[in-house]
Amino acid sequence: MRLTTFAMVLAASLTAAAPSVAQQLGQVVSQILTIDREALFEQSAYGQRVSAALEAESARLSAETREIEQALEEEEQRLTDQRDTMSAAEFRDAADAFDEKVVELRADRDGAQADFLKRLETAQRDFYNRIGPILGRIMQARGAVVLLDKRSVLLAINGIDVTQDAIDAIDENLGNGAEAAPEPVPDETNEGDAATPD
Repeated sequence: MRLTTFAMVLAASLTAAAPSVAQQLGQVVSQILTIDREALFEQSAYGQRVSAALEAESARLSAETREIEQALEEEEQRLTDQRDTMSAAEFRDAADAFDEKVVELRADRDGAQADFLKRLETAQRDFYNRIGPILGRIMQARGAVVLLDKRSVLLAINGIDVTQDAIDAIDENLGNGAEAAPEPVPDETNEGDAATPD
């Protein structure tokens, strides 16, 4: 009941805000605008380029992990097959060495995944930093003083959503961003060691 009452009050306040929210030259004029923050990254040429590069890296990491897991399974099977030909002490030493290798490789994979996520966060942060001035110009042109992520807004009229305008402006001003921002580069440190468990 409280949520319904709040929604009604909010809707009434938006209606009462005229002429703060008024039609002018086919646009809604409002001091408050909303935007789909994720859509800016997912639908702009810049964001799509970065996403494609990161997805390719993610696929590479997944393929490497599958290869390592398969190699470990084969090594484990070989160790099991040789068990009858080894003394108890020899088998225990070999099993301990195998377990240690598994732990090291898992730690390496966890580190590679964490590094990938860090680069993803950095790429997204750089994107939002670069588009800040563009969003500022849209706000200025529309006479707005506040820009909100639409996911945090309970109720709003469609006319204050400037997501598509922002995507168009980002594409026009930054293109795919390739000239000013290098492609995410995978971390090659110890990659050869990690990909060769034997």
